[in-house]
Amino acid sequence: MSRLVELHEVGRQSPWLDNLKRSWITGGELGRWVERGCRGITSNPTIFQKAMTAGDAYDGELAELAAGGAGAEESYWHLVTSDIRAALAVLRPTYDASGGTDGYVSVEVAPELAHDANATAAAARQLHRRIDAPNLYVKVPATAAGVDALRTLTAEGHSINVTLIFSLARYEQVIEAYLSGLESRPGDLSCVSGVASFFVSRVDTEVDRRLEAIGTPAARALRGRCAVAQAKLAYTTFRRCFSGPRWAALAARGARLQRPLWASTSTKNPAYPDTLYVDSLIGPDTVNTLPEATIEAFEDHGTVARTIDAEVDDAAAVLNGLAQAGVDLAEVSEVLEAEGVAAFAKSFDELLETLARRAAELTA
Repeated sequence: MSRLVELHEVGRQSPWLDNLKRSWITGGELGRWVERGCRGITSNPTIFQKAMTAGDAYDGELAELAAGGAGAEESYWHLVTSDIRAALAVLRPTYDASGGTDGYVSVEVAPELAHDANATAAAARQLHRRIDAPNLYVKVPATAAGVDALRTLTAEGHSINVTLIFSLARYEQVIEAYLSGLESRPGDLSCVSGVASFFVSRVDTEVDRRLEAIGTPAARALRGRCAVAQAKLAYTTFRRCFSGPRWAALAARGARLQRPLWASTSTKNPAYPDTLYVDSLIGPDTVNTLPEATIEAFEDHGTVARTIDAEVDDAAAVLNGLAQAGVDLAEVSEVLEAEGVAAFAKSFDELLETLARRAAELTA
């Protein structure tokens, strides 16, 4: 049994693959990832930028689109839609076998819409109409506007992956939007699903930078501890919010959990274990989306054990210690959210420029 399979069967966590490219689809590699134990796929503009600018896998379709008069952005969405549909077909057996718990593929709305709730909701609706598959998640950023869009989209019956969550406070808002959206929807709720993508390693990167600047022994002792501690407390929040009379009433109507998804789980600091953000966050009703290098590291020397709700008191003590040291986690989350949105927007814009240039070359 591979460790990915063991992670699901023993750790009761769903490992997803945080990457997608056409060569994997045409060459059968994506199917082999699923056979190894990957139970879903996440994508974002940065992933597609890397995929579409490496090699010539997209040249044929891009040339046809350009010859038909499609501009760079229209071509982008055609190329993305083709990849997502193909990936959805590969993951559909997982979706069916799991009763709709796994087997999802995520595609993100244009990052320029991050602070416009109405435009985000409209873009998500359009993607769901265009691709029209039960195992599709449309990714919406967890900005204030994105949270508003989530509430609306959930009430309309759309399945959403809420991404770029960096704080416990914003996570509670995301959960509330999902629950209130379900409550606003009449009838059976079993067709609505969702995950909340809580980012991990980027939190340690930013917090560690601040701890180094503070420079005291007490501050330095807290390096590399914030991200896991915050994720453990997020899981406590998840269990609290998805229990009790309010959730029982929704579950009676077929409502599904909005599972926490641990994102950004590759270790950025080489001084930390390369499986830190996998080994430390294993538990029931969670997802961990992993880049290939982290999967290989976990398969080689990862440890499968329930860790997500262990030492929760210590996790709370870490956050208290950070506050005492002078680290403002609310400010950290604001910085990381802005950086995350900007990074995806930059990738998106650069990719459109590349596609326009490549289309011109192909049709010259």
